[in-house]
Formats: sequence, structure tokens, C-alpha cells
Amino acid sequence: MAAAAAMHTPTGLFNKKPNMWKKKKRDLASGSCSSDISGKRKLPVLLFDVMDTIVRDPFYHDVPAFFGMSMKELLECKHPLAWIEFEKGLIDEEELARKFFIDGRNFDLEGLKDYMRSGYSYLDGMQELLQTLKAHNFEIHAFTNYPIWYKIIEDKLKLSDYLSWTFCSCFVGKRKPDPKFYLEVVGHLGVEPSDCIFIDDRPTNVKCAIEIGMGGLCFENADSLAKDLSHLGINLSVP
Repeated sequence: MAAAAAMHTPTGLFNKKPNMWKKKKRDLASGSCSSDISGKRKLPVLLFDVMDTIVRDPFYHDVPAFFGMSMKELLECKHPLAWIEFEKGLIDEEELARKFFIDGRNFDLEGLKDYMRSGYSYLDGMQELLQTLKAHNFEIHAFTNYPIWYKIIEDKLKLSDYLSWTFCSCFVGKRKPDPKFYLEVVGHLGVEPSDCIFIDDRPTNVKCAIEIGMGGLCFENADSLAKDLSHLGINLSVP
């Protein structure tokens, strides 16, 4: 059972496969990650959620104020599927504006985008952690539920300095925690699920990663994530 394979760490969940990871942790501790025979690929591959894992999510922190509402009021009057469809790339932003509220009221779409842009920022310590992982040549991908507005985040914060926006829901038409999304990620990467570590702030998403065989860490903050990664033998020393 996948649940039996989940290990609770002080701050997260990890898919426990002792024999395999004992060897991998020895490799990491000796200063090198496991790689293919050619030595060109460093494992594990790191898969990061973005919103409220790397980047502050203005939807929850700021957007209700933009509309002059509480979060409860906003959730009651917004269309239950419009944002999900936008995240999947099924509708464009003009259609989002038409469908966002159940009653079809108009709002300033460009103003909302500007408001969200102003709210995007790195969570404390995460830019530095990504810099360290990048310096150690880890392969890092975004694995995130987000619409085409990921480009606004990229324009402001330049996440591509550290990772590739490879697995964004608006490209694939699927959202976490759909297992098919996770399996597409593994298939695209050409690795085993056990060669991936997935980091997300939502336990449901982490649980799905564990169930398909990935390692999974539940994000709380940069310091706790650094400790969890170190426990897995990932070298976080400054090169």
C-alpha cells in the first residue's frame, strides 16, 4: 500500500524506499548524485510546485481586497470552474473575465493582473535555496497548477534562472492531484518515479506523488525544506 510507504519527517512526507534511497543517500553524501552511465544526468530530479511553495500567491492574500470583498464573499460569488478551466488552458483570459463571477458582472481584468503582479514575490529563503540547488547542478522543473499568467511571474521574478517551466497545467490540460498529470511528468522526463522528489505546500498533491512512487515533501518554509532535503542526502553547502 502506498500509504504504508509514506514516511513522516518533522516537516514533510517522503516516499520511503529504504534500499534504493540508502544507496542514493550514500552517493549524495560522497558529493555526487546518482546518474546515468554517461554521467550526464544528476538524480534525483526536483519537481517544485510554485505558488505558496516558491512564490507568494496573491490570489489568497490580495485578490479579495482588489474586489473589495472578504475571501468568503469572493468564493461565494465567483464561478466554481472558471479559474480551473483557465489553469488548464481550456479558456483564455477574455473568457475568464466573462465567466469569473457567477452573475457575469464586469471587472477590470488588466487591473487584476497588475494587482497580482505586485503581489508576486519569492517566499523568504526560497530564491537562495534555488540558487544553491542550481549551483549543485540539480535538474529542477516547475510542476504547478497555473494559467498562462505564469509569464507574469517569470517576467518579474525570473524563475527560469533556476528552473524550467516544464510542467505547467496550462500546457498539459491537467491539474494536480490528477495522477495522469504526474505520470505524464515522469514519461516526459524519461525517469522512474522514484528518481523524482516533488515539493508542494498541499498535502493532497504530495500524497498523489507518493502514491505513484515519487518522493514527496510537504513544504512549510525554506528552512524546513532545506532540512528535509539534507535528510535525504542532498548537498546544500555553498559550492
